[in-house]
Amino acid sequence: MKVIDHLKNSNETLFSFEILPPLKGKSIQSIYDGIDPLLEFNPAFIDVTYHRQEFVYRSRPNGLLEKVSVRKRPGTVGICAAIMYKYHIDAVPHLICGGFSVEETENALIDLQFLGIDNVLLLRGDSIKNESSFVPEPNGHNYAIDLLKQVVKLNNGQYLDDELKDVAPTNFCIGVAGYPEKHFEAPNFQSDLKYLKAKIDAGAEYIVTQMFFDNKKFFDFVDNCRAAGINVPIIPGIKPITTRGQLSMLPSIFHIDIPTELSDAIDKCKDDELIKDIGVEWGIKQCKELIDQKVPSIHFYTMGKSETTKAIAKAVF
Repeated sequence: MKVIDHLKNSNETLFSFEILPPLKGKSIQSIYDGIDPLLEFNPAFIDVTYHRQEFVYRSRPNGLLEKVSVRKRPGTVGICAAIMYKYHIDAVPHLICGGFSVEETENALIDLQFLGIDNVLLLRGDSIKNESSFVPEPNGHNYAIDLLKQVVKLNNGQYLDDELKDVAPTNFCIGVAGYPEKHFEAPNFQSDLKYLKAKIDAGAEYIVTQMFFDNKKFFDFVDNCRAAGINVPIIPGIKPITTRGQLSMLPSIFHIDIPTELSDAIDKCKDDELIKDIGVEWGIKQCKELIDQKVPSIHFYTMGKSETTKAIAKAVF
């Protein structure tokens, strides 16, 4: 079933979550170990992230450096197929611009269609670590909206080769990302909102937000979206804090604020177990308020670890 149909057919807030593919060389069992404890909450869908290839320089015996392509977390498409086969739960693969040409994107979408996967979450993706800004693949997409338009064209039976005859259109439900605290590259919030609306106007059917720790920022974001004419479902993304280091790491990587009340409580903790308890308690409070406001689903960023998500879900679902 499509994500949008899950949302339309439910009168209650749904439960969903996101997982990471295991590192290259690791077994898929780690995926199952992260999913199994959360099955009791009847997840409507499970997102699987995609990690683009990167490049490292390795020394060779002749003293020269060789540029080598590495991809530390392959397997998004295979994991989605495994989830649907093993659990009969809809899987949502992330598709990104970085590392894909338009031809490779089309081939990936065809593979997904053949596997019966009819949901995608479309993102531009991050820049490679040694790049100061995002650089698209040759003949690739610069922005998420360009990727979105390609998927919409396929849904309308428009392939890159316009000489194909009797083509079968795809039927993807398209989700996109939203940023309650503004995408860090946007010059201002209104500009960010304008580009988000452009994605909805181009065919995106729902929004999943970046993680946040202040519900007011989410509610204000929804109000601003509605005022701008964005009327699709908006799913809040939640991630419980589990370590002291995340107080600096999360704002640095994801460009989000940690409320003073939360950071002060964590500062007083003597070990990470107490910090986990604080993170769960905060997450429970967030989720109860979100459910009271009848959000369509709560989407947990588990990072492959289900313990704290399960603790929160037990208290609110």
